[in-house]
Amino acid sequence: MNIQKMMQQAQRMQAKIAEAQSSLADKTVEASAGGGKVTVTANGTGDVLSITIDPSIVDPQDVEFLQELVLAGVKQAIEDSRKLAESEMKKATGGLNIPGMPF
Repeated sequence: MNIQKMMQQAQRMQAKIAEAQSSLADKTVEASAGGGKVTVTANGTGDVLSITIDPSIVDPQDVEFLQELVLAGVKQAIEDSRKLAESEMKKATGGLNIPGMPF
C-alpha cells in the first residue's frame, strides 16, 4: 500500500470522526431512577440537559432520598452518553482502536 493512499484513507477517517463528534451533541439519551420518578436527559457529549422529578416523591422530610435518586439518574445518563459516543466513534473508525481516542 502506498503512503499517499494511506494518507487519503486517514483523512477520510478523520473527517468521519469529526462528523460523528459533531453529531453527538444533537443526540440524546434518557436515564431514570426510582422507577421512573427521576428522569435525566443528556447529550452524546455527556452534558446533562434536563432533570425531571415526579412531584409525588418530593418529601421535605426525606431530601436525602431525592438527592440519591437524582445522583443515580445523572450517573446513568452520563454512562449512557459515553456508550453512545463509543458506538458512534466505532462506526466512524470502522471499529479500529485508535490510540488517544476516548473509546
